[in-house]
Amino acid sequence: MTPATDALPAFAGRRPVRVVARSLFALTKPRIIELLLVTTIPTMLLAQRGLPSIRVLLVTLVAGACAAGSANTINCYIDRDIDAIMRRTARRPLNSKGRQAAVIKPAEALVFGIVLGIVSTVLLGTLVNWLSAVLADTAILFYVFVYTLGLKRRTPSNIVIGGAAGCFPVLIGWSAVTGRVSLPAIVLFAVIFFWTPPHFWALAMKFRDDYAAAKVPMLPVVASPAVVARKILFYSYLMVAATLALAPYAGWLYTAAALGLGGWFLLEAHRLHSRVAAMTYDAGPAGPGPHRTAPAAAGTGPAAAGNVAVATPVLVQTAPADTAVDVTARGLEASREPAASGVTEGACAGLARPSSNPAPMRLFHLSIAYLTLLFAVIAVTALLPWGAW
Repeated sequence: MTPATDALPAFAGRRPVRVVARSLFALTKPRIIELLLVTTIPTMLLAQRGLPSIRVLLVTLVAGACAAGSANTINCYIDRDIDAIMRRTARRPLNSKGRQAAVIKPAEALVFGIVLGIVSTVLLGTLVNWLSAVLADTAILFYVFVYTLGLKRRTPSNIVIGGAAGCFPVLIGWSAVTGRVSLPAIVLFAVIFFWTPPHFWALAMKFRDDYAAAKVPMLPVVASPAVVARKILFYSYLMVAATLALAPYAGWLYTAAALGLGGWFLLEAHRLHSRVAAMTYDAGPAGPGPHRTAPAAAGTGPAAAGNVAVATPVLVQTAPADTAVDVTARGLEASREPAASGVTEGACAGLARPSSNPAPMRLFHLSIAYLTLLFAVIAVTALLPWGAW
């Protein structure tokens, strides 16, 4: 997941082949695919305890990229209505904003996504094994039907459950090498599963207004900043605990690295939690006080002095400190009224001026670096002749 806009140049008249190809490629969300492959390769090395067959490695990577591209493209096809509303995604190839027409027609995107899925299945099934093919198909179906169609527009728990689709690459990589799914692969699945909410909620805090405008109940839209920060911290601890569960299999070198990286991530998660708590405390309507918010005009009053804006009273009232809230039409509509809340355009999860309050995006970028480094350590320890217990 990245904050990129996937913007493409405007065009008029007949579409050049190069533009069409580039647009179809953009629909696959290549930067997400890169992150998925970052987890697949080390998993295969760990499963082999060395370098697996180059043929199996390359086929698995190509087929895995096709599977992820299939799911992402179909996701863009289904979500093209809300993508057109959100500024972050408004210039994706299926949208016409800023152009005479959309670069890619919806039917073309759907067919392309299905073809990618078929290619992935055939490659894995015929050149690797059918278990890996079934797992890849399960990931596609889960992302499309469970997350995109079932959860995304209905519940703030969408990314918690739906994020499981992004965990399948480790299962695919492990099964490609061993022909089965073993306990270490399940542990790696859990690591990514618990990593996904902090990663994505940090991004959603930054782009809260986008999701609110599209009426997508991401947690930062329907819950107070304090609730979001607390849940990020909770899942961060679960993630680090899951990384340590791999220690008996991966060895002492991995364990030492996982402890260091986990401490680094938890420090940043606590930093975000403390920052949100301090802002909420300082913005109390009757003077300082914990877990209070009140309207404040941007650029004036105590909120401006602390570079903070606040969530609407409606959202705070419907977001108890210990639980996520159910989505209501009133809450979503309230989140779209900057004048009532004091949150200026671009404000995110109650934090005004994101550039001067970079904590959520700092955690987002850190989460990518953390996962990349963690799996790099897995790859290194799998190849080294020493480092085991």
